[in-house]
Amino acid sequence: MMNLVSRLANGNFFQTPLFLALTVGVPFGIFKLLFGILSLRFALENHVAYLEGFGCTAVVWASLDIIMNLLAAIFDLAGRKSPIDCCTLAEIGSFLGRPGVYLAVDTLISFSIVCFVLWSGWILNLNFIEVRLWYAATTVNLISVALVALCAELRKEE
Repeated sequence: MMNLVSRLANGNFFQTPLFLALTVGVPFGIFKLLFGILSLRFALENHVAYLEGFGCTAVVWASLDIIMNLLAAIFDLAGRKSPIDCCTLAEIGSFLGRPGVYLAVDTLISFSIVCFVLWSGWILNLNFIEVRLWYAATTVNLISVALVALCAELRKEE
């Protein structure tokens, strides 16, 4: 825990697995999860069989990513390096020697999902709890970006 406090004090907290998992990884997992649920709903309502498989795959993928991010956060809190990457694509990338590239692809996919859900109008099909999850994920993710930018600027002035 002391290591976490010292990283917070010297400005390195924003690069920690804990911070990144809770403000980027888990929110991205929530977007993927809700997208999978929306895909399943659309598939079942419109009898689109291939979309059922896609929706199920998205739900499983999102669930794995959320678990992997929570594990990364727990390991970081314990002062240990996680034995796995923060998401399934980064894990595949590590196996192939390019985790950063695959993590960037995951980020692109996550932002594309957000855009699709918003622009397609699918966001209107979220129920009360789901829309609150969407709002929470969006809020945490966007506020964290602003905090990182603010702290970076404040550190420049020191």
